Amino acid sequence: MEVNQVTGSFKERGARWALLQLDEKDRKTGVYAASAGNHALALSYHGQQLGIPVNVVMPRHAPIMKIESCGRFGANIRVEGKHMVESRTIGLRLASENHGKYINGYDHVDVIAGAGTVGLEVIEQVMHADVDAVLVPVGGGGLIAGVSLAIKSVFPRVKVIGVEAASCSGFKVHSLEAGKPVLSTSLGTLADGLAVPLIGCNSFATAKDHIDRMVTVSEEDISLAILRLVEYEKVVVEGAGAVGIAALLSGQLNDLKGKKVPLERPLCSDKISDNNDNESGMVSDHRLMRVELVVSDRPGSLAEMANIIAEQGASLHDINKVFRFI
Repeated sequence: MEVNQVTGSFKERGARWALLQLDEKDRKTGVYAASAGNHALALSYHGQQLGIPVNVVMPRHAPIMKIESCGRFGANIRVEGKHMVESRTIGLRLASENHGKYINGYDHVDVIAGAGTVGLEVIEQVMHADVDAVLVPVGGGGLIAGVSLAIKSVFPRVKVIGVEAASCSGFKVHSLEAGKPVLSTSLGTLADGLAVPLIGCNSFATAKDHIDRMVTVSEEDISLAILRLVEYEKVVVEGAGAVGIAALLSGQLNDLKGKKVPLERPLCSDKISDNNDNESGMVSDHRLMRVELVVSDRPGSLAEMANIIAEQGASLHDINKVFRFI
């Protein structure tokens, strides 16, 4: 399971391979990337192992635990951007200004190749069992590009089914129908690792002819999948790693009942976001605090307060409003 990787996800495969392909100049200058978490973690860890400076731009919605973990691995972190497209634009600008190499977490050819090794392992380990289909989570498209190419090259009869969160279904709803990557609206989701509003060009070109079917899953499906994995498999995974199970639980793939279906991004990552952490532990770690404020009762006061908090990169867990007459 990819959850057993050091940083908890398959992203290590592509990150390390991309870093190993750098020439001596780029190794000294360092690399740049934009990521909401797993690619940033993978680059940070392997950059530290290989002695290569890593600079990461992370969007404001990135989980604080992933931001802190990147810092512990020695990366230079910049939290900026409302979503991945904005963060990517900033990362590309920084790479250009500092003459560094930018490594896209889902569209760089070396990253796609690294992701494809997951597909090769499926071929080696389970294809003797006469597999009927594979389920692959889809965010920026790098994983399904590498995996679908690997599997279809050897076993074209095996169906490749992509799974997206309904709130960020840029591949299925927009790009596949348009025949090219299209910028889409990416809303909040438990599968934050899949919240990419624009599919990668290389990933799309590689994957589009090798995908047999795409399905989307709701937030309720994802949360239920996370719960079932904890209850039955005793494994804690993030939403992006649970969407394959969510697709099966949703009833959209009933035609696969009785068939052999391995899940790609297999139970990927144990990096659960803050809202799912133990509250007492979060208080001890200074990630959750209680604040008492006095605000006017005029319309818009609470909104102004929430905006101030959001500008600091924090989120509201709960509000208890008490009226006082003075």
